[in-house]
Amino acid sequence: MALSDPTQSGEGSSAAIPAPIIVKKVTIVEGGHHGGAWKVAYADFVTAMMAFFLLLWLLGATEEKQRKGIADYFAPTLVKLRQESAGSDGLLGGSSITDADNYPNAMGQTGTRAITIPSGVTGGPVEGGGRGELDSEKLRELQDKIEKKLVQRRQLKHLARQVRVMRAPEGIRIDLMDNADFSMFELGTTILTKEARGLLEVMAETLKDERAPLILRGHTDSLPWRGGVIANNWSLSTGRAEATRQALVLGGVPMKRIARIEGVAETEPLVADNPTDPRNRRISLLLLDGARKGSGTGGAIVKRPAPVAPARTQEP
Repeated sequence: MALSDPTQSGEGSSAAIPAPIIVKKVTIVEGGHHGGAWKVAYADFVTAMMAFFLLLWLLGATEEKQRKGIADYFAPTLVKLRQESAGSDGLLGGSSITDADNYPNAMGQTGTRAITIPSGVTGGPVEGGGRGELDSEKLRELQDKIEKKLVQRRQLKHLARQVRVMRAPEGIRIDLMDNADFSMFELGTTILTKEARGLLEVMAETLKDERAPLILRGHTDSLPWRGGVIANNWSLSTGRAEATRQALVLGGVPMKRIARIEGVAETEPLVADNPTDPRNRRISLLLLDGARKGSGTGGAIVKRPAPVAPARTQEP
């Protein structure tokens, strides 16, 4: 039996040659998609709206003067924007840079003579503060000097906590305070205690070489007096100030340095919320600054009018 040639048959030819495979790539682009740039634009829009509403809030919550001050604060005040300023026309030909009158914004970042002069320089009571040499260094110097002298006397070193040096409108104030364990004077009298005399000796040694005039001021607490005692806190505070003056003069402080002594009773408490606190019983030594040097009364005793006082039952 003869075999047929597959090449001669059409059916056999189609089975031998496979059909070609065609691959088609299709790229689908979503309509309307533009990446993340819209987020940046939206954030800028929200920020601008927030700033706008803040501006509206400021306009509604402030007054005209406040808005003027805010506008002047952000307005440019550079010297180069101002003609004829800071000597620009020649040697000393212009105005001072602190001259506020010729600046475009008088309420802005320009100064005046009263606020640009340092407070520690010598000058009048308004512009220079009148402090002179009684500056912060003088304050620390006095505090250190008093503490060192008290430490040198072993029996008085515990009194360092009874001395307070501070700034006052008149100059420098030194307070010698009582407490529960220490009293400057005997009960209800103007007699200095032994420890108080030693403390005043230290104060005299510290202050005798100073040039500033002194005001001595006596203070009491508000405890009432015993029945039948003819006395009051006004006379008591003045008498204690006088006893302090005598002790300081005996310690070497020149009598002409004493501008005046005062008794203010319990009207100026150190502990205002507790008028009976023993710390309210104190002697204040005020070193006057230069602006008040001539305001003394030549050592006169100044005693304010004494009201009728109730009977005192405890230590004044």
